[in-house]
Amino acid sequence: MNVLSVNDLHLDYGSGASTNQILKGVSMHLQRGEVVALLGPSGSGKTTLLRAVAGLESPRAGTIDIGERRVFDGDRKLELPAEERNLGLVFQSYALWPHKTVFDNVAYGLKLRKMPAREIEPKVNLVLAQLGLGHLGARFPHQLSGGQQQRVAIARALVYNPPVILLDEPLSNLDAKLREEARAFLRELIVRLGLSALMVTHDQAEAMAISDRILLLNNGKIEQQGTPQQMYETPDTLFTAEFMGSNNRLPGKVLRRDGNRVRLLVEGAQLDGTARGANVGSDVTALVRLEEVRVSDTAADNALQMELITCMYLGDRWECLFGRGDAKLRAYSSRRLDGGSYWLQMPAEKLWAF
Repeated sequence: MNVLSVNDLHLDYGSGASTNQILKGVSMHLQRGEVVALLGPSGSGKTTLLRAVAGLESPRAGTIDIGERRVFDGDRKLELPAEERNLGLVFQSYALWPHKTVFDNVAYGLKLRKMPAREIEPKVNLVLAQLGLGHLGARFPHQLSGGQQQRVAIARALVYNPPVILLDEPLSNLDAKLREEARAFLRELIVRLGLSALMVTHDQAEAMAISDRILLLNNGKIEQQGTPQQMYETPDTLFTAEFMGSNNRLPGKVLRRDGNRVRLLVEGAQLDGTARGANVGSDVTALVRLEEVRVSDTAADNALQMELITCMYLGDRWECLFGRGDAKLRAYSSRRLDGGSYWLQMPAEKLWAF
């Protein structure tokens, strides 16, 4: 069952000649117990879509349904305000009241709904306990770590049991190490409580770790959608392939094609690859993920011979940069490589020609 449905949503800023189309006919749904990530570069429309669902932006056309209740209909000029949509919101800045305790921050939405005090206290205490905040109810936001403040913001969004929780870059204010820990906590929380969530992020690793399904937006439209594994392993377009991972781009030309298998000419060498819309005789962009490239000291099949330029230490591995003519290629190595020439081997099924 869908707890959120968006159909053919259009949203513009400005008017007349200065109109800027932000959403260009976006349709999506969210099922009960599902987490959908809105992923894309800055300006792609992902935050605008989330804000339109929340009732903080006014679309021009389309419909938005929360469960079986229509909250926006462009044709009927129907638009319920944000406070009547009963959605949980977690903002990028957390937006906690600095003069209120953790307990009062979480209870604030219930007080606005005129809930009796005797019902508020057990609800707040329950959600604080669920998020590991039970012992911090009397503290103020400035007395908390960044990760604790984030959990208070989530508790405030969950306390009145909304049908959908909306997360706008929920981890972006945390440092790199804390982000990884918070990512695992958020996914565990979502699974444990069976939440239905729509999350905006520009971080593809975060989207793949937390969500069940990803919607990749590009210039106001959905470029591709699918499970994290589908998006990463079977991208439909060059935009999707480049956004979902660490990649090498190589200029190439298609010499021949047999089904999806193609023979490519890359920097004077012939390589086998997999077609993603490439035609014989056409210039293409060949793309391969860094982790798929194998470095060899000796000649190897389906490989480019390249000169080592430099190696960078990443802790658990080295990232090495190689060059040949105008082409550059990066690959991982378990050790620091000595200068010289190497063969960079690429599996045909993982060398995609767009």
